[in-house]
Amino acid sequence: MKFLIVGLGNFGASLAEKLTNQGNEVIGIDSSMAKVDALKEKISHTICMNATDDFTVTGLPLKDTDVVIVAIGEDQGANVMATALFKNLNVKRLISRAINPLHEMVLKALGVDEILHPEEETAERWAKKLCLVGVVDSFELSDDYSLIEANVPAIYAGKKIGEIDFRKKYNILILTTIKRTETQGNLGKSFFVNQVQGVASAELILEEDDILVLYGANKDIQKFLNNY
Repeated sequence: MKFLIVGLGNFGASLAEKLTNQGNEVIGIDSSMAKVDALKEKISHTICMNATDDFTVTGLPLKDTDVVIVAIGEDQGANVMATALFKNLNVKRLISRAINPLHEMVLKALGVDEILHPEEETAERWAKKLCLVGVVDSFELSDDYSLIEANVPAIYAGKKIGEIDFRKKYNILILTTIKRTETQGNLGKSFFVNQVQGVASAELILEEDDILVLYGANKDIQKFLNNY
């Protein structure tokens, strides 16, 4: 089989070597030349490139690749962006690495075929200051970028995502939405469960009780949160 592994850290490099040793053809990709050089004699092919750049990624032999594995672990933003890019290119089978519950939820929303948990780690959530009204949950991807869950501002309830144009107006991405559904338990007690709605489309109409999953720079997210 032919594998393409994006991210040659400890997990990605180890997996690439094992697959190569089992007789598979493996293309290893990383943005670090040092990591690429360390594996160039150990796996079939190595490429130093940015896997979030659609121009360079489209030049890869994706039609001939059986499985694409996004093993990026340190940079969750790059992981999500690379995963979304490969999903949009309709690769045969897409597997991605999840670091925490929100990250896993986003990957599921993107429609990956399988999610990897190479190490067991405590989900390190960080909370926004109390003044950031509307935030349900958040994860800091780096000093400058975050993934957050936020309630739909009242001014946008009933509008299509495409009408609002979050990318142009706020420079943020709406990855998916979550609906809270009331469910009846075995003992007759009702409770709410969160249901991820899949990749957000321009035609999706936002409802007042929806939860948005946003990705962007902290300064741009703050601008959006000023609507509350």
